[in-house]
Amino acid sequence: MPDEAAIQEIIDRETRAWDTKDVALLLSVFHPDMVWVWPPHAMAHDPVEWRLSIGRFDAQRWGALYEDLFRTRALIHNRRGTVRIELSAQRDGALAVVDIDTLWRIDATGNEDHWLGRTCKLYVLSKGDWKMTSQTGALRY
Repeated sequence: MPDEAAIQEIIDRETRAWDTKDVALLLSVFHPDMVWVWPPHAMAHDPVEWRLSIGRFDAQRWGALYEDLFRTRALIHNRRGTVRIELSAQRDGALAVVDIDTLWRIDATGNEDHWLGRTCKLYVLSKGDWKMTSQTGALRY
């Protein structure tokens, strides 16, 4: 599989995981050294404001967080579009720019959590498999 197609497959697999609330599938895209930074809001372009709220990837801890998220929220829609994929000259690192529009209903009164914006996902070729090493939370530009 050409490298760009392999990266797109990971993006698509992650999207399927969110769509189906499949924790195991979601965890399958992450590298053991994955970190995920979150801006406090979609216009927080200055990284000095970002937070590492869940720390380094830990399948058990992250899995429990996603199980709780999926159990307590209703997915209204999850639209994602790949804007760009670029591989390093050595073809062992990649970035993907993905626009997301994910809307969750978070309680019975209709409150919502809307993930809307552009993300940058970073990947590494590790032991023959591509894995996500980091991602920024959704930002609007």
